[in-house]
Amino acid sequence: MRLRLLDRYVLAELLYPFVFGIAAFSSIFIASTMLFRITKYVTQYGASLETVGRLFFYSLPEVINYTFPMSMLLAALMAFGKLSGSSEITAMKAGGVSYYRIVAPVLIVGFLVSMFSLVWAEKVVPAAKAKCSEIVDYEIKNSTKPTGESEHIVIKSFKGSTHRITYANSFDESKGKMTGITIEEFEKGQIVRIQTAKEGFWENGTWRMVNGNVFALDDEEGVTSTARYAEQIIPIDMSPKEIAWEQKEPEEMTIAELREFVNILEARKESAAKQLCEIYMRISIPLASFFFAMIGAALGTQKQRTSSSIGLGISIIVIFIYYAVMTFTTGLGKGGAMPPLLACMLPNIMCLGIGLKLLKEKNS
Repeated sequence: MRLRLLDRYVLAELLYPFVFGIAAFSSIFIASTMLFRITKYVTQYGASLETVGRLFFYSLPEVINYTFPMSMLLAALMAFGKLSGSSEITAMKAGGVSYYRIVAPVLIVGFLVSMFSLVWAEKVVPAAKAKCSEIVDYEIKNSTKPTGESEHIVIKSFKGSTHRITYANSFDESKGKMTGITIEEFEKGQIVRIQTAKEGFWENGTWRMVNGNVFALDDEEGVTSTARYAEQIIPIDMSPKEIAWEQKEPEEMTIAELREFVNILEARKESAAKQLCEIYMRISIPLASFFFAMIGAALGTQKQRTSSSIGLGISIIVIFIYYAVMTFTTGLGKGGAMPPLLACMLPNIMCLGIGLKLLKEKNS
């Protein structure tokens, strides 16, 4: 009963600074980046207040996802700063409660926040990011998007020394249809053929073009021959679903979609480092809440009470160092200079080591 009372007491000290942290850090993100973008869309593109309001709403899930670890750090630091400053931790230890047992509720909350953040990052953030892109591209920038279609898609394919770039004015994944198709074919870096077609259809595992032309090219002579065809198979071995994935940014895809896309890229012997980093970051950033809880509790345990301003300052310093290291290592991972898994998990591995060391010191 005494330990349960202790747990409730520690958790009560965590609640307010955690909620405050989400609000404070979200405000910083909004003021530093989002408001500038929104102002640009209003002044440069004449976006309505209703449109930028929806853009703001759909931008919040990503911002909140980044604030979970920050808020957990601040909450643990301020809660234990208050407990240690009023000698309550000393009193708990004198009553026979170990320091690790005192810290346990914070670590459990940090773990639960990490698990919630994992679900949030997978189920909410990608859909919200996709909606943001749609609002910017087709409402604010006034592009025209037919229902269920994408516009101006680009598909790159390689086979030996041949490199093809396929353009389509519109693409409908659900119907398996492309219109306004142009295929540029390169060999050894030189364009040798251009194919055009009015439409293309996905049928029996292949793309069939109809009503098109073929132009053979030479660097010196220009167009050497032309031919017209009624229908022809497009040299693209990608399904409508795969093409739709290739048009998306990794941040707009779920982990399941990213994994399937990685398998496709690896089968084509193309680099999937960017997509792998996105998968591992979806895990790494949420897990930071647990490691920040460890560090925050240890840093907050001082002989004298830590003021709120000092706690916020320490939190910002730790957060800055963490995200600076994360940005550097993930950049190396996406560029292929470091294995993606190590690049994305290294900041958390460092936090784990530092957190364990600090807890051990405070327990002595």
